[in-house]
Amino acid sequence: MARGKGPRLRKPSFANRLVIMAKSPRRGAVKRRLAGEIGEGAALRFYRSCLSHSIIRLAGDPRWLTTLAVVPDQDSSLPILPSRPCIQRLPQGRGDLGQRMQRLFERLPPGPVIIVGSDIPTMHPSHIAQAFRLLRRADAVLGPARDGGYWLIGLRRSPRVLSPFAGVRWSTESALEDTLANLDGSRIAFVATLSDVDIEQDLRQERCAAERLI
Repeated sequence: MARGKGPRLRKPSFANRLVIMAKSPRRGAVKRRLAGEIGEGAALRFYRSCLSHSIIRLAGDPRWLTTLAVVPDQDSSLPILPSRPCIQRLPQGRGDLGQRMQRLFERLPPGPVIIVGSDIPTMHPSHIAQAFRLLRRADAVLGPARDGGYWLIGLRRSPRVLSPFAGVRWSTESALEDTLANLDGSRIAFVATLSDVDIEQDLRQERCAAERLI
């Protein structure tokens, strides 16, 4: 060992891993349905705030390692937000949402993986901790959304990585139902039902709860 250099610290290869799916916060590229009602500038400010607070609340928790999966891919190395600049960043890659999430489940190092969105104002570390606890016995864990989709999905990834996304009708009220059909025969657990913000009515309903967490 060279003099003056201490031993290198190694990150655990087997650990709980949380992935936050994020879009690069650009005007006109995020929350388009919401932008149609409140304007692109206001929608961008909401998204940047929600993404920032999600990272601040979740990325510093020692119970898991956090990765930010970014789209478009070329922005994965940019300083998207000033907070938590040292967290790992990965490109999401090509394909629909299911193909991008499946790729993350298959490529991350060993251990349970949970994937969440970045526009869930009421998402809290306690939800993530509960999901990891459930994965000790379950093969998969889901956080239902009130619109028929889900805001969280986690896989134990042992003894194998499940493939729950074939034929899922994304952005419809059938997304959760389709995913559960693909997981038929697996042990499934659920955490709290939350919602993302797609339209102005969602924003009004979630604002008070979000402000209590920020």
